[in-house]
Amino acid sequence: MSQDNSSRVTEFILLGLSDTRELQLLFFTLFLLAYTMVLLGNLLIIVTVRTDPKLSSPMYFLLCNLSFIDICYTSITAPRVLVALLSGHKAIAFEGCMAQLFFLHFVGSSEMFLLTVMAFDRYTAICRPLHYTAIMARRACWALVAACWAGGFIHSFVQTVLMLQLPFCGPNTIHSYFCDVPPVIRLACANTALTEWLMVSNSGLISLGCFLVLVASYALILAKVWACVSQGNWKALSTCASHVMAITLLFMPCIFTYLRPAGTLPPSKYVSVIYTILSPMMNPLIYTLRSSEVKESMWRLWKR
Repeated sequence: MSQDNSSRVTEFILLGLSDTRELQLLFFTLFLLAYTMVLLGNLLIIVTVRTDPKLSSPMYFLLCNLSFIDICYTSITAPRVLVALLSGHKAIAFEGCMAQLFFLHFVGSSEMFLLTVMAFDRYTAICRPLHYTAIMARRACWALVAACWAGGFIHSFVQTVLMLQLPFCGPNTIHSYFCDVPPVIRLACANTALTEWLMVSNSGLISLGCFLVLVASYALILAKVWACVSQGNWKALSTCASHVMAITLLFMPCIFTYLRPAGTLPPSKYVSVIYTILSPMMNPLIYTLRSSEVKESMWRLWKR
């Protein structure tokens, strides 16, 4: 970004979720409880998986990485929101806004790719059990996780570069509680039609593409389970149903937010709460704590 453009707007004002003090205190309490649950739930999963040799399968390796991503993802927005709700300080520097946008998309898209890898892991385990050990070897798991992070970095780098090319010289009020592409791009002092469509093809198509791949993989799993009904397969059916609920909770708000130009519909800051706070809070319950192996390992860890 040129020096002329960067000197025009030095900070943005995040309006948050409400201007009413009573509602701000209510939102502070809810966000604090949710953030605490995200930290404690995901840290418990990481410690449990790392300390129990029985949880060494690729599935738990990927779940451990998912918990780490959820902690990072929520920590990008939640602490600043809590400080703003408590102190009333809503300003964020231009550089801080761009950094928050970069890391939000970096970690968020990495989580989408990781969920796709996890669906492939479940497909391999259920539909190709004899080849599962060879396909999902530890080296392959590390390579897949590294590819998720690399894909997230490339996506976010492109997104941030597109944002830095825009001039910001007018209003600096963001109708949200964090910096994201749709509300920030509305403040640009230029015609952003081309940039908006590039954003749609970047964030929107990634969200939609990963969601369709996930739905297709779970459809194949369900078809396999339906063909061979047994007690074990009914457990797999229940697991798949909970996973589909989790990915719907994450992907549908993202598709609604990013798969359209920023000027077509007003941004909904309340929709953002679903994929920045609610989804990371629900992931430990849906993906891990329903597993009897994990609960037994947690109980052993507690007794130690």
